[in-house]
Amino acid sequence: MSTSRLEHDFLGEREIPTDAYYGIQTLRALENFHITGIPLKVEPLFVQALAYVKKAAALANHELGVLPANIAQAIAQACDRVAAGEFDNQFLTDMIQGGAGTSVNMNANEVIANVALEIMGHQKGEYQFCHPNNHVNCSQSTNDAYPTAFRIALSNKLVGYSEVLGELADAFATKGVEFRNVLKMGRTQLQDAVPMSMGDEFRAFATNLREELLRIEDSRRLISEINMGATAIGTGVNAPHGYADLVTKYLRDITGLDLSLAGDLIEATYDTGAYVQLSGVLKRTAVKLSKICNDLRLLSSGPRCGINEINLPPLQPGSSIMPGKVNPVVPEVVNQTAFYVIGADLTVTMAAEGGQLQLNVMEPVISFALFTSISYMTNACRTLREKCVVGITANKEHAENLVRNSIGIVTQLNPVLGYEKSAEIAKEALKTGKSVHDIAVTERQLLTEDKWNEIFTFENLIRPDFIQ
Repeated sequence: MSTSRLEHDFLGEREIPTDAYYGIQTLRALENFHITGIPLKVEPLFVQALAYVKKAAALANHELGVLPANIAQAIAQACDRVAAGEFDNQFLTDMIQGGAGTSVNMNANEVIANVALEIMGHQKGEYQFCHPNNHVNCSQSTNDAYPTAFRIALSNKLVGYSEVLGELADAFATKGVEFRNVLKMGRTQLQDAVPMSMGDEFRAFATNLREELLRIEDSRRLISEINMGATAIGTGVNAPHGYADLVTKYLRDITGLDLSLAGDLIEATYDTGAYVQLSGVLKRTAVKLSKICNDLRLLSSGPRCGINEINLPPLQPGSSIMPGKVNPVVPEVVNQTAFYVIGADLTVTMAAEGGQLQLNVMEPVISFALFTSISYMTNACRTLREKCVVGITANKEHAENLVRNSIGIVTQLNPVLGYEKSAEIAKEALKTGKSVHDIAVTERQLLTEDKWNEIFTFENLIRPDFIQ
């Protein structure tokens, strides 16, 4: 039995492994693009979305009398199997490629055609019965099929990311409740500022991240507008009348997403603004998350010679030479993930700007940047929650002692003593090492012990009332 079959395109003939569901154009892409080493199959949601697009196209084409029922039915059944992940290992083209995604589109067309052929009782490669271009790609171009599938995959991928980000925010909120009675010193410019509750600090982390969930949902709405039916440049060449609206309707039904057809298909075919917006949202979240991780590293610094207000879970030895050293490895890895996402945003920006005339051929690198950014941010948020946040403990007594012995609490005396006298007390405390209490109450007798106790209750330190 032969181990290969012969396929041809307008460049010539090539042998394809008999068991391969991809065809000659996918083979050429495998030979031409050795860039990331990361094949399309690592993004199963993209493979699934390509199958959704091809199924919707087949159904619309049949309804409009362009595809015979038996071919359309076989394509639809093949798409269902591809969407279910049965043939993920056949999607092998590199994520970054030339040709504006043509290799990805043809990879899908060839796999679906060959699966459909088997469903129809034919051999792989007998394209006279179901052809990758004539039938699976009917009424389509890479220029509408690829971005439509890309947007569907992005939308579904963002759902998982939002869930994990929300769980991380919830974990911080839980710590906010747990630490609500922990008094600590707030800091600005890395200098002592005024007291606060550690619970409020962690609650603010949660609020900070929950804001991003709204921005993600805004971005999902932007990418729900598709250009399916635009074909090559937005004029709808080779597509039957009514196809664009009909294929969009089928896609809504198949995906369950609130997809809408762009009002100007020529503009929508080259515009990548929605990707720029989404990338900016991912970068914004990465920046916020990295800042939070910076704070966790500072707050846990020490243990003897740093701030040491919190303890991060000890996960692994921190040094090959320093015994007993434990590093904040999870916040560090999240920092590094954030740096990657920030850099990927520049990639998306440059790729979006690099389009010319009626098409942006740089969409493959945009897809790579966005898919990896979402994946890495999802993993980072999950890791930060599971390996770090849920296990954080507070050094309550130490944190309160830092407050009671700090100079920063002198700010509470402004309404009573005025700024000038308070500044004098702070200056003397800094110079002599004496406490603010000893200088203000014991030595200078500027206020009574009762007044001091009224001002410096736990509740008034974390939720200050105006006391004169």
